[in-house]
Amino acid sequence: MKLAFTKALLLGVVALQGAAAFAASATDDKALPAAVNSEWRTDEAKARDKYRHPIESLTFWGLEPGMTILEIQPGSQSWWTDILAPYAKLTGGSFYVTGADLANPKLSEGARKSRSSFEARYLTKPELYGDVRILNWGDVSTTLPAEKFDFILTARSIHGWMQDEPNTVHDTFVEFHKALKPGGILAVEQHRAKAGTTPEKPASGYVTEAYVIELAQQAGFTLVGKSEINANPKDTTDHPFGVWTLPPNLRSTPYGSGKEENPAFDKSKYAAIGESDRMTLKFVKK
Repeated sequence: MKLAFTKALLLGVVALQGAAAFAASATDDKALPAAVNSEWRTDEAKARDKYRHPIESLTFWGLEPGMTILEIQPGSQSWWTDILAPYAKLTGGSFYVTGADLANPKLSEGARKSRSSFEARYLTKPELYGDVRILNWGDVSTTLPAEKFDFILTARSIHGWMQDEPNTVHDTFVEFHKALKPGGILAVEQHRAKAGTTPEKPASGYVTEAYVIELAQQAGFTLVGKSEINANPKDTTDHPFGVWTLPPNLRSTPYGSGKEENPAFDKSKYAAIGESDRMTLKFVKK
């Protein structure tokens, strides 16, 4: 049964998508386009591929078959999880994510429900997602397994860490460095503020590339590549409700305010901009 599923995925799904699915990738790794173009990803998720370029980004970062992967804070949409978990399953790798810290007695009910929803979605279909393992990570569980991972992905999370204690970003990058095997990869996708923005304004969702590179290097990482795969020159980064004014959120009220959407707010010009301008960085633990 499992062999039939894998064969259908690698041959049938890709064949349905056509040879163009492979043209975007500079690798012979057929499992990657198979996962990206798969039937289990929703149309809504696939519509974002033109902004997030999953095949090109993961190829640039150096994802390879059989890797032990850790995704940091997958978020409510679990956009990357729907690609990375099946990819690990198909290639004989392992897939981990950080989840709401159940060891924290002060963990909010919302965070608990979010983790429960994630578990219900990804732990009940091992034939598709494999053995997804969730690591407690947060205010109490601050450490990750040492030298465990080949590939760590953090996507659009750094601005959130910056709004916590001053050393949160530095300590987080140090923990990533410890958690990677020698030669392991730290892949970063992050909303990008204009170069020279001073001071940093993490509440907007945007962070400067220079800041991220400096903090990663201080933690011991070596920058081995920068890509403009996910650049968007139309993004001015100065929107009334931060990055969340843009798709996919298209908010008309401040993020986290709890206020109802404003029906009079004109979202059309923000929809025309598309998703945010993003840095795409590759760091390695030497």
